[in-house]
Amino acid sequence: MAELKTEEEQLEAIKRWWKENGTSLIAGVVIAGAGVFGWNAWQDYQAGKAEAASMRYQQLLDLTGRDELGEQARQRVTELVSEITDEHGKTLYADLARLLDARLAVDGGNRGQAQAALEAVIDGSERDYITGLARLRLARLQLAEGSPETALATLEGVPEALAAQRAEVRGDAQHALGRPDRAREAWRNALTLADERDQPLYGVQLKLDDLGVEEATL
Repeated sequence: MAELKTEEEQLEAIKRWWKENGTSLIAGVVIAGAGVFGWNAWQDYQAGKAEAASMRYQQLLDLTGRDELGEQARQRVTELVSEITDEHGKTLYADLARLLDARLAVDGGNRGQAQAALEAVIDGSERDYITGLARLRLARLQLAEGSPETALATLEGVPEALAAQRAEVRGDAQHALGRPDRAREAWRNALTLADERDQPLYGVQLKLDDLGVEEATL
């Protein structure tokens, strides 16, 4: 741009620039302001949803923490699980609600419902640790149903953070398949991993001891 030598020329240049660009500048400011407002509104909306999910999950914990669940309480638990998973499906609360639903289903003898809840976590959650917990519980359920091979396949997706627990259930599956050597190896591995990671596993040593007793009597 040529050098502007006088204030009049500078002022005239500013007027011309404003005439040519002022409208778009104002529009940009308005749009930016609307964007900030929209972002704040979106954050408020998300915060409200998170609070609603948290409150519902707390209600769920309060109900399921009772020594006994009456019919009305069980119905409310079912409603809360549905509300959390339907309206907050991608949140941690939804994953935890499904895990809790599965446990309650097992306690009530409804293994089919429990399996469906656990599979929903595995298929829908984006959290490796949570899906790992679901896989461990599903594998145990499959063992109880007499399907150790299926349980071994389910364990393949359990992350390293749960390696000790994975090894224990793998040992259970190998024992159910009549493979004592593999069961012993898996259980020993479970104890080693648990010790290394300071994650106590209760009952695994008893399984190893019982395996030794069984072999001694053959």
